[in-house]
Amino acid sequence: MSAPNLPLAGIRVLDLSTVLAAPVSTTLLGDFGADVVKIEEPGRGDFTRGRAGQTGGRSPQWLQEGRNKRSVTINLREPEGQAILRDLIPRFDIIVTNYRPPTLERWGLGPDRLREIHPEGIFLIITGFGLTGPYRSRGSFDRIASAFAGLTYVSGDPDIDPVRSGFSVIDFMAAYLGAFSAMMALYHRDHHGGTGQVIDLALYEAGFRAAEDALIDHSVTGAVRERMGNKNPYIVPASDFTTADRRRVSLHAGTDALFARLASVMGTPELAADSRYASRATREEHQDDLYGLIEEWMARQTAESVVDELNDAGVPASLVMTIADISKDQHYRDRGTIVDLDDPEFGTVTTVAPLPFLSETPGRIRALGPELGEHTDEVLGDEIGLTAHQLDDLRSRGVV
Repeated sequence: MSAPNLPLAGIRVLDLSTVLAAPVSTTLLGDFGADVVKIEEPGRGDFTRGRAGQTGGRSPQWLQEGRNKRSVTINLREPEGQAILRDLIPRFDIIVTNYRPPTLERWGLGPDRLREIHPEGIFLIITGFGLTGPYRSRGSFDRIASAFAGLTYVSGDPDIDPVRSGFSVIDFMAAYLGAFSAMMALYHRDHHGGTGQVIDLALYEAGFRAAEDALIDHSVTGAVRERMGNKNPYIVPASDFTTADRRRVSLHAGTDALFARLASVMGTPELAADSRYASRATREEHQDDLYGLIEEWMARQTAESVVDELNDAGVPASLVMTIADISKDQHYRDRGTIVDLDDPEFGTVTTVAPLPFLSETPGRIRALGPELGEHTDEVLGDEIGLTAHQLDDLRSRGVV
């Protein structure tokens, strides 16, 4: 899929992955011009194509995560399919997969073999627990990675069981880290005389890297980070509050200057000079009383008006947004974080734009997720010279 004016034009990516971090990493590359060819199972396709047991279709999720990709169907469980894949691999710069090590090795596509097939290739392998270590053969998804990385344990209120994030946060963090690492390896190969290499990224590691100072603090003090709910007991006030119209508003006024502004907006500027609240240390000590005052004040306000008033005064605040709020928010719209596109099956759809924004070569959605196998004949004919007769034969036997 040609994109001559984008920064990754000419970079070729082979996507051998499904659900969710690895294919999103290739979506990110495709947004900025890489030619991404996605290998899918005949008749079924990527997991995100369907919902509630449906397979092979074009779900809304697939429209987004399959965008800017060409779909080729190959049955990798068949020796002929594996042979076709081995012929394809040397034609690509970056090859991305998230199959578990035993599966790759059973197909004759373990890391060492991949490097033999294509010494100049960048192989991004995202697995649940990595290619090494005692858990290397275990499977994983975002939920499992979140638990293993310690993210789930610290999420939620202190008096209830831990809760997982409502979004697949670790999958997307791993996708960002994966795309970044692939570009580093490519830069090293093409600008520093390097060769290809294997990038070994464990899904949990992306989440664990976001654990702030929890590990080093534990190593020094023995402290274990616990759930804090919406409040941070060491930064006061910083929490979420319920308004008169039953909305939730998040605010952060944890510095002395910000708290003085908040006190003024509340109509009680004297609180900033009150010995109980005048400094970060004293606010921490008397936080229950202070939060009670803020909760009472917030309960008399309407959500949108108080958010505007706080931000006008320089106090960071936001509605706790639903996806419906986001879909019509003027900032999301004006900035271009979300965009509307036409699709022949779904009509007008709203989706996330290619991010981040580059001033000279911004990303572009050139096509939403394709039909299953839409580009099989095109890619296998152009890349490895299969004829129409050969493709028909392979298709009749379930190989493609």
